[in-house]
Amino acid sequence: MRIHWAALPLAGVILLSACSRGEPQAYEEVRPVRAIAAGRQAGSVGASYSGEIVARYESRLGFRTAGKVAERLVELGSTVKRGQPLMRLDPQQEALHVAGADAEVDAARSRAAQARIDLQRTEQLLARQFASRAEFDQNKLALDQAESQLRAAIAQRDALVNQRGYTVLSSDRDGVVTAIAAEAGQVVAAGQTVVTVAADGEREVAISIPESRIDELRRVQALKVSVWAHPDRQWTGVLRELAPDTDNVTRTYSARITIRDFDPTVLRLGMTASVFAPDIEGTSTIRVPLTAIVDQQGKRQVWVVDPKTSRVALREVKLGSPQDDTVLVAAGLAEGEMVVTAGVHMLQPGQRVKVAGAQQAASETDAGGAK
Repeated sequence: MRIHWAALPLAGVILLSACSRGEPQAYEEVRPVRAIAAGRQAGSVGASYSGEIVARYESRLGFRTAGKVAERLVELGSTVKRGQPLMRLDPQQEALHVAGADAEVDAARSRAAQARIDLQRTEQLLARQFASRAEFDQNKLALDQAESQLRAAIAQRDALVNQRGYTVLSSDRDGVVTAIAAEAGQVVAAGQTVVTVAADGEREVAISIPESRIDELRRVQALKVSVWAHPDRQWTGVLRELAPDTDNVTRTYSARITIRDFDPTVLRLGMTASVFAPDIEGTSTIRVPLTAIVDQQGKRQVWVVDPKTSRVALREVKLGSPQDDTVLVAAGLAEGEMVVTAGVHMLQPGQRVKVAGAQQAASETDAGGAK
C-alpha cells in the first residue's frame, strides 16, 4: 500500500482550519411590538353610567284594611289625580260590622237612659227618707258606667265607619300608575301594596356607582344626562342622593341624579338614560390602553421595556376605572416608562423587543385622552 506523502500537508491545513472555526452562535429572536411612554394627565377619567328615568316621589299604596278586591278602577299607565279612587274592596263585611256597632250604641244608650231614671227616682226617695244614701251612690255609679259604655260604643262605631271608608283606595297625589299588584277577586292584607303611583314633578336617573368612583362623583359640579331615544339632546344633572351602603348583589352604591329643566313630554318614566361624569381636575393620573393589560392568575400586569437593554419585564399594576379603550393606572407605573401595547401575549420575561410606531401610538393615546 502506497502512502501519498504529498497529500499530508494539505490534510493538515484543512484540519487546522476546521478546528479554528469554534461553536456556532445561538440565534436570539427580537420580537417587534408597539409601546407608549406612560404619561401623567391632569384630572381623572370621565365615566358614563347607565340607568333609567324615575320619579323622585313614588307612592306604594295599599288598603288600610283586609278584604277581597271587588273592582279595579285604573289601568297601568293611567294618569290620576289626588283623591281619585283606584280600587275598591267588597264592602259587605265592613257594612255588617257597622250595623253591629250601631246596635251596640243603641243598647248602650238605653242602658244609660235607664240608669238616669233610676238615679232620679232614688234621689226623690232619698229626699223623703224612703231610700238610703248608699242606694243613691250606687245608682249614681251605675249611671256613670252606662254613660262611659255609651261613649265607648259610639267611638267603636265611628272607627268601623272610618274603616268602611278604607274599602276605597284613593291616590294621595297627582301622577301616573306605574305598577298594579292586585286584581279583582284577590284577597289582600292590610298595608299590602297593590298600586304604585309615580308623582308628577321632578324626574331623576337611578344609577349604580362602583366604590372606586364615589369620591369623584361627589366632587362633580354638573353631570350630563342623555337618553337613548333622543341622543342629540342633553340635560344637566346634579347628584341628590347616594346610598350609604352597597347593594347585596351588585356591591355597588345606588345614586339618584336630579335632572334640571327637563321636558316631561320628552323624558318619560322608564327610559334608558346615561349619566356622564366629566374629568375632574386637580389629580394626576396615568392612563394606558386596555390592550396593554395582561391578566394572569387574577393579577393585572403590563410589560415594561428597559430602554437600555430593550428587554421586557412583567410589572404588576393597580388599575382604576376604565373609559372607552383606556384605563387608569392607580399604582405600579412611573411617568416616562415604556409600556407594550400590542403583542403582549407573545412575550416572555427578559425577551428582547423592537419598539415599532412608539411615537404614533403615543399620539393616538393623547388624542383619545383629549376627547
